[in-house]
Amino acid sequence: MIPSGLEILAIPIFIGGVLILYKGSDILVDGTSKIAAKLGVSTLIISVLLVGFGTSAPEFAISVGAAIQNDSGISLGNIIGSCIANLLLVLGLSSIIRPIKIDRGIIGREMPIVLGVSFVLLFCSYANLFDNLHIFGGIIFIILFILFIIYFIQCANREKNKKDKFNSGKTGKNFLLIIIGIISVIIGAELLIISSVKIAEVLNIPTFIIALSIVAIGTSLPELAVSVMAAYKGESDIAVGNVLGSNVFNILLILGIAALFIPLNAIASIDHIIILVAVTLMMYPILYTGHIISRKEGFVMLIFYGIFIWYAFFGNTYFL
Repeated sequence: MIPSGLEILAIPIFIGGVLILYKGSDILVDGTSKIAAKLGVSTLIISVLLVGFGTSAPEFAISVGAAIQNDSGISLGNIIGSCIANLLLVLGLSSIIRPIKIDRGIIGREMPIVLGVSFVLLFCSYANLFDNLHIFGGIIFIILFILFIIYFIQCANREKNKKDKFNSGKTGKNFLLIIIGIISVIIGAELLIISSVKIAEVLNIPTFIIALSIVAIGTSLPELAVSVMAAYKGESDIAVGNVLGSNVFNILLILGIAALFIPLNAIASIDHIIILVAVTLMMYPILYTGHIISRKEGFVMLIFYGIFIWYAFFGNTYFL
């Protein structure tokens, strides 16, 4: 932890943690996506399954790390905040850069899964499966995650003939990128946890709120970078698939593992989980409208995200 009297270092450490997380995740995504290309998997499958996993690495390191340190506020708040930031902030900014065309497969396959996972999170929170029965809830989510992986591997096998061919480089170099990325993510996450807790103490703000907003935005930077760049290059499948895949990984895998360590006190933050479900539901009419996320819709999504941040700080009644 940051020594007493040196609280002024919390903000520089926080910024340093975000930068290391961003670069580490960028390297990790680059390595995993190139290796995945050798498997002959389509762009959409890569973005949902592997790029989504890579960009969820900061959330994994922070939420599981916080759970190990017995801090449920950061562990749960980071995931809820990151999922909402992915849908509203990341897709909103990406569509402003360039309107995002929506593949029909996303509407028929990926979105129902993301929505279903959000409703399962809401149900399990009401049923105390992340509080008194947190280990049982964690096991359920990990099993669901394994089923998700099996399903998408089957999808990948069916779509091999539709793959996009590109130079994936040397396998050894790509594995090295993955290792460097993972190490960087772990270091960055540790710095972010330490500094965010100290900032919360100094400002007398619950760590859940810090995690729901500032930490969530920081850990969503990889998704933001990937989706914005993909939108700029006209790779809509990557822009959207990355976000949807990341949300599934965040909720099922990361919360599942975190729940094995400590109760997540999810019932106390049920209002924020309901907001996540509502935001996910809101995506359906946006995606169905002409199968495109327009710039106007992107601005609306950013406005909703601003309202959510305001609510997190001033309208919430959660106290640790």
